[in-house]
Amino acid sequence: MPRLPIFRLGKQQEKLPLPELVGAAPSIALEGLAVGVDNLRHDVSLSPRFVDAARAQVMHLIIRYGELEGLLAAEAKPQSLAPEWLRAAAAPKADRTTPDKSDWKPLLAELHLAALNRAKKEENISLDLLARLAITKFLRLEMQVQFAQVLERCRVLLKNYEGIRHGKAVEYRERVAGFQVRKKIILRKTGQDLFETIREIEKETLARTRRSFFGGSGVSETGAGDTAANADKSTTAVSAALSTYGLFVNRLAFSEDGRDDYLCAEHYVMLGNWERDSDRYPRLQDIVWNFMRSLYGEEIKSETIDSWLCVPENVRALVGTGTPDESTPEGLAQEDRLAKWVRLLEDEQVIECVIASYHTVPLLSEYAPRINPQQLKNALISRPECDRVERLIQEHGKLSPNSLYAAVAKVAACRGAERAKTAARFLQDFSLYHRDLRRLETLVSALDSVNVVTTEKVRELSRVNGTLYEFLLPDEQQQQPEQDRVLRHVVLKADVRDSTRLTRTLTEKGLNPASYFSLNFYDPVNKLLGKYGAEKVFLEGDAIILAILERSGEPELAVSRACVLAREMIEIVRGYNELMRRSQMPELELGVGITLQESAPLYLMDGERQIMISEALNESDRLSACNKRARKVMEPQAGPFHVYAFQSSDAGESVNPEDSVISYNLGGIRMNEAAFRKLEQEISLVPLAVKLPPSVSAEKGEYKLSIGTVPVDRDIFRKIVVRESRMPRINPEDFSVLGWTDRTYYEICTDPGVYAALEKRKAAAR
Repeated sequence: MPRLPIFRLGKQQEKLPLPELVGAAPSIALEGLAVGVDNLRHDVSLSPRFVDAARAQVMHLIIRYGELEGLLAAEAKPQSLAPEWLRAAAAPKADRTTPDKSDWKPLLAELHLAALNRAKKEENISLDLLARLAITKFLRLEMQVQFAQVLERCRVLLKNYEGIRHGKAVEYRERVAGFQVRKKIILRKTGQDLFETIREIEKETLARTRRSFFGGSGVSETGAGDTAANADKSTTAVSAALSTYGLFVNRLAFSEDGRDDYLCAEHYVMLGNWERDSDRYPRLQDIVWNFMRSLYGEEIKSETIDSWLCVPENVRALVGTGTPDESTPEGLAQEDRLAKWVRLLEDEQVIECVIASYHTVPLLSEYAPRINPQQLKNALISRPECDRVERLIQEHGKLSPNSLYAAVAKVAACRGAERAKTAARFLQDFSLYHRDLRRLETLVSALDSVNVVTTEKVRELSRVNGTLYEFLLPDEQQQQPEQDRVLRHVVLKADVRDSTRLTRTLTEKGLNPASYFSLNFYDPVNKLLGKYGAEKVFLEGDAIILAILERSGEPELAVSRACVLAREMIEIVRGYNELMRRSQMPELELGVGITLQESAPLYLMDGERQIMISEALNESDRLSACNKRARKVMEPQAGPFHVYAFQSSDAGESVNPEDSVISYNLGGIRMNEAAFRKLEQEISLVPLAVKLPPSVSAEKGEYKLSIGTVPVDRDIFRKIVVRESRMPRINPEDFSVLGWTDRTYYEICTDPGVYAALEKRKAAAR
């Protein structure tokens, strides 16, 4: 009696507005991470101890759920040369402690915590996301690999029973055949075991640690964990990353495509799989879409509805739990929307399938996998299908059809309020399944961006390129030798002038050019490398390329040391030239270029040999070059300086400025602007006013000299003089100066007259 006045009152009142639904779209973004050696994916190397333990655990689960423990106990003891994880998984129980969750779970949690601590240390939560992706990808792949390995072990075992037609041989063949047939079930159970372990450590440890480090409210399995479509614009990147963790706490994460009948029946709702089924996922999705549009308008986009369905709480707001509170206006509104939903399911002729899906669940433990779950579901609503299933049950003499008959009766008796309650439950479960399916799709897509490195060659190549992300256990991190990160590098190229002419001259005199270059250039330079922490990058007939890597935690003196090294190289060659002149031998002439690049170099592998890739290589080549025409014009009038750079007036506006530069570098050292700016930071450069012999630069343009002292060793210091000069614009025909550009170039002075003038000035001051 009380319902009628309330219902009438509700009709008389203004219609309640529809609930405001929240949208969510599963997503994952890895910000601030370098791509690996293939320029597509992020290279990740996981802890070796974790990898071994994970393989042993996955194999153990497959053997257990495949019911092969007794069979493989008859297997011969594994070879001592086999991997430790395989020996542990394959050894008989009497010889080992069976790997179980008590061993595996702490190790898994320890690796996750190590990744989380690293993300906090480097203030980049994407590092933890990358580790989670790598672990998930490794476990998903390992399930397939270990199933194949267990099957191969079984086949090897069966070879011992070839030709035997009775006893253990027949039993073993049947069990192995059953193992192959039940592959999908075994992998599903293995995946669910892994999921339960990950969910436990997420609830017990990881979620609280993550909240402690980065804030946020953690991950909710029911609705949160996605990027809200209507989130506040001020949401930070960290907040967006925190919402991603729902992708990993997903029951479908270790399934192949999320369409497993058993998994859906136990945790969501079992939908149709066959083409003739009216309750297949795409069709039910269309029905749900139509229901939402009937409430919110036909103009609502599919993307919006999709995001609404990713938040199961929205369904509860729309239709409640199936038993709305009729004493409130909101309860009556939910009852009205629920009745509309039930009518839509009835009109689409899927309500019976929905009801049958829920009543099929108790039958699975009794009849499956002998009878397909879809057959059982259809048997509850179709008489011909029921007769077919009944015959299958009778063929298995140990089964009774009584449970099937009881389920058929329950489906037929589902009417009225029970029907509405089932419809509300179905919409809730469908939303939950839809959300987890979207999360799985997003996760699988993200896994494609991760390369779990398994070969030592790729691991080493990625490591030297600074693109390898290694996630190790704490004790492994202590055992690893510390390799400080390379922050930047300096490339020094020393180029021999007219090497072809020089080689020809030596050959004509009956001399050996190879030993000439080696004794007068390469061997003396090699002795300097250890002193300045330089390494040889490349060696060719007329040039040597060196690099000085600047690592974190070391004195930042890479450029200044490269400058002193270059000066010593010039002085060594100058000294040998004095000897060659006395012996009437041809002399060596060098040009040196120094380039700084504010990043670590990259490498490729040529067999076992590393080959550096760096933009600094090309630039140092340009800086060390000497134009033949410039040499002809400048050599007689260069004065105390050995480096000049000119801007050609022939260059058009569209030409690259570097292509229009005419360089002169004979016995000089030229550096790029980045190296000069870094040199100013490394040492104190003091402006220098010293009277030098007249030169082209002094007569036709301004230049600045600076002097600084470089600490080479504890008690060794070297002075360097740096010249900064403007680049003139010239007529390339006669090198006449037409004007001055705003561009500058930099020289490390090598002329003895410059340093002699300094000593003379110092002596005068004393």
